[in-house]
Amino acid sequence: MLELQSVVADIAGAPVLRGVSLTLPPGGRVALIGRNGAGKTTTLRALMGLLPLRGGRVLIAGEDATGVPAHHRPRLGIGYAPEERRLFGPFTVQQNMELPAQVQGLTKPEVAHRLDAVFAFLPELRTLADRRAAGLSGGQGKMVALGRALMVGTRAVLLDEPFQGLAPALALRYAEALRGLPTAFPDVAVLVTESNPQLLTPLVDTTYVIERGEIAHETAFAQPA
Repeated sequence: MLELQSVVADIAGAPVLRGVSLTLPPGGRVALIGRNGAGKTTTLRALMGLLPLRGGRVLIAGEDATGVPAHHRPRLGIGYAPEERRLFGPFTVQQNMELPAQVQGLTKPEVAHRLDAVFAFLPELRTLADRRAAGLSGGQGKMVALGRALMVGTRAVLLDEPFQGLAPALALRYAEALRGLPTAFPDVAVLVTESNPQLLTPLVDTTYVIERGEIAHETAFAQPA
């Protein structure tokens, strides 16, 4: 589904990713674990085309997408929820969620269909639909960012440090949502980054550990029958 092959990337001339390879299979639940500065966010940005690569390739559904501009990658079915959320404060929650689907040129019925699916999965967002994004708490903003990613992520969603800064109750709710993704969106793969492996191990089937811009090791977990 999504694959990085020996990706090398720099930021401001400093090497950050040093030959990173990982695979996100269809419907997979993959965690990328590492300390702050290890290269987790940069890996997601590389997948989204938000920084140039000095080497390696990005494959989406088996096709080389390395040269596809960042603003076209959501059209390939990839949703992205950055750590800082990046919501438009003057827009309502619903407007923030609809925007990427509208930019893709989806029809109004298709946008409405996807919105209904996300609201069914995250009912708290329906309650917040008319609230301005600027008035949301940090935890609420994280949930909106997840919903927005699901609006366009028909193949995969990339979630960057979703638990960062969440109060315990909201962290539990977010974890509950991640556990429910395979049932609600069985065809959508998930790649989520985190510093603390204990938060994600029960929620994923594969874990990659990144250290100093390199994949140190990969662990696959047996799934319950």
